[in-house]
Formats: sequence, structure tokens, C-alpha cells
Amino acid sequence: MRRQIPEAAARRQLPESTPPSAARAYLMLGLATLGFAVNFWAWALISPLGPRFKDTLSLSAFEQSLLVAVPVVVGSLGRIPVGAMTDRFGGRLVFPLVSVATIVPVLYLGLWGHDSLAALLAGTFFLGIAGTSFAVGVPFVSAWFPPERRGLAIGLFGAGNAGTAISALTTVRLVDAHGTANPFLITAAALTAYAVLAAVVLRDAPGRTPPTEPLGRRLAATARLSVTTQASILYAVLFGGYVAFSVYLPTYLKNAYGLSQTDAANRMAGFVLVGVAIRPIGGWLSDRFGPTRVLAGTLAVVVVGALVQSATPPLAPVGTIAFLTMAAALGAGAGATFALVAQLAPPAMTGSVTGMVGAAGGLGGFVPPLVMGAIYSAFDSYAVGLVLLAVVAAGTLAHLLATTRAATAVQDADSRSPQAEAALPR
Repeated sequence: MRRQIPEAAARRQLPESTPPSAARAYLMLGLATLGFAVNFWAWALISPLGPRFKDTLSLSAFEQSLLVAVPVVVGSLGRIPVGAMTDRFGGRLVFPLVSVATIVPVLYLGLWGHDSLAALLAGTFFLGIAGTSFAVGVPFVSAWFPPERRGLAIGLFGAGNAGTAISALTTVRLVDAHGTANPFLITAAALTAYAVLAAVVLRDAPGRTPPTEPLGRRLAATARLSVTTQASILYAVLFGGYVAFSVYLPTYLKNAYGLSQTDAANRMAGFVLVGVAIRPIGGWLSDRFGPTRVLAGTLAVVVVGALVQSATPPLAPVGTIAFLTMAAALGAGAGATFALVAQLAPPAMTGSVTGMVGAAGGLGGFVPPLVMGAIYSAFDSYAVGLVLLAVVAAGTLAHLLATTRAATAVQDADSRSPQAEAALPR
């Protein structure tokens, strides 16, 4: 088990740089958050339409789960090279490129690629490009803020997850009113407008030093960092759970409670908005009290919420409270995870670390919809899947507390010993 030093000690090891002006830093934060929201809007276009495609194409529960999971896994794995590209070339270049690349699958899905499962899978595969925008924004925003304010800044950037809520609230209505192509055309126009805006206005933080090592060597060094391992485990559970519910909740609510497609999509939007609203608070609390405490609290809440919901209680009020409480915990925990990354990752490797951790989170979101679909097909119930979520969250909490105690013991024994030095991120 890798050791991890306490956050306060790690912060002292980070090099300090002259901070840019606050107004310019927050302008760049706002532009990055806007880009994240627009790209996530595109990334989430298929999920609200999942029940419709199930009916029109006669999909099984597993095929429907696969349809919404494919862009998640592609966007997740794509974060690894895109994060490294951001370290090398900067967010000013990579953000517009990701937005432009996303336009193609959005137009394909809206105009031609929705008449068969094979066509949809091909389109959603490339739609996953939009999900890599997260790995662009975290290093870009982190470079604009000093360590003591990065938790809040990354949490505010994470509010760009609201793009999934935009999709949940508008996609079904636009399709019903104007046809299948309509929401895709609107999203493509928004991506085009953002790409132009970013190319003209977006700027990398002053003093940014691009790495010169080859990509493979940088990724290997990133994988060896203790913060990469720890944050990846946490993000796989916390953000993975958030993504899984975000993409699968319409299907869950329709099957478990018999809700209409529109009602289920609206409730999914509520779940997303709660998680989005709480994420900056998770970052802010991490700046004040340390990410570890925030992460422990959020994992405990997820355990309780998942166990309550496993009994499929009445949706009003118990089920609604359980889901919204889990949304708040998952959102705060995701914010705290990247507060941890912003504090502990070496500045020149923040993009690479973000890419790997973001990939873990996305993969964490890929597996549960498939598991839930398979479980429902086998048992006509989601109880086992929610119990599994509680077990995984409890195991992650135990791992977090164990590694924290071990790291604290090491520093208490000798904060400058060779062993403690070896635990520092390099």
C-alpha cells in the first residue's frame, strides 16, 4: 500500500509562483467552466433518449445500458492523452480542438446515426470526445490559482457538470416538439460558438512551463505518483457513482417506479443540479478543513443513502431524499478529490494526473449502468446493485482512513525521514 503524506505537509512542498490578477484568473475560470458545460451537454445527449431508443429499436436492458455507457468509457480513457496534451500544449489550444472535434459526432447522431443500434454505438463512441474536456479544464484552471484557492476554483469549474442537466431538461422536449435532429443541431451550434470564443479569448496562465519529456515517459511517471493512485480510487467511486446515476437514472426511475420518460428526465436533472451545486462547496470545505475529512464524510453518506434506496422505498419522500442526499455527497466528494489533486500533484504534471484520475472516474461510471442493467434483467429489481454500491463506498472509506492513519504515523515519527520524503509526489 502506498503511503500518502498529510495534505498540509504536501502543500509546503509545492513551488510558489507569482499569482496572476484575480479578475483575469476568474475570467479564465468562467470561460473554462462554460466550455466544460457545453461539451458535457453534448456528452449527455443520448442518456435522456435511452428509453425512447429502447422502444423504437426494441433494445434489451443491457443494450440500452451499453448505449449510454459507451460515451462514458471513451470520454474517460480519452482523458489520459488529452490531459497530457494539455500539459504540453496548454488549454488555450486543446479546449477549442476538443469542442470542434465533438461537433462531428453530434451532427452525425442528429442527422443520420439514430436508426439502428450499430449506428448509435458508432456515433456515441466518438461522442465520448466531449467527455475529455474535463482533463483540459482542471490543469488549465489550477495553473491560474494559488494552492490555497485551488479547491474552490476546481469545484467551481466542476459546476460545468450542469451541461448534463441542460441535456436532461431540454433534449426530450426538443425531440418531441421539433424532431430528433433538433437538440443535436442546437448543441453543435453551441460547440461552434464556444470554440470560436475560446480560440479568441482563452489564455494559459503566465509562467506555464510545458514539459519536454516524451509522452510515454510522462505518463509512466504520473502513474507512479501516490496521489494518482489514491485520487483514482476515490474518483472512481465518487464521480463514477455520480456519472452512473446521471446516465442511468431515467431508466432506473422508469423501471422501478413507472415514471414517464419526461418525468424521469426531469428528476435526473434535479439529481445532476444538486451534485453540481454542491461540488464547489466540496472544494471550498477542502481548502478549509482538508480533502481527507471531506472525502470521509461524503463516502459515509453514500453508504447510508445506497442502503436506504436498495429497499426501493416510496419515491416521495424517502426515495427522493435518498437520491438527492447521495447526489450532494457524490458532488462534494468529486470536488474534494480534485482539491486533493490540485494540492498534491506537481504543477507540470497536473494535466497528466487529472487525465488518469478522470479516466478512473469515468470508468467508474461505465461499469454500474451495465451491472444495473444485467441485475434488473436477472432479478427484476435493482436492490442488489445498490447494495453493491454501499459495499464499495464502505470499502473505499476504510481504505482512505487506513492510508491516512499510516501516513500520519510516518510523519509523526519523523517528518523529514527518507521514508517520508519517498512518499512525496515527484
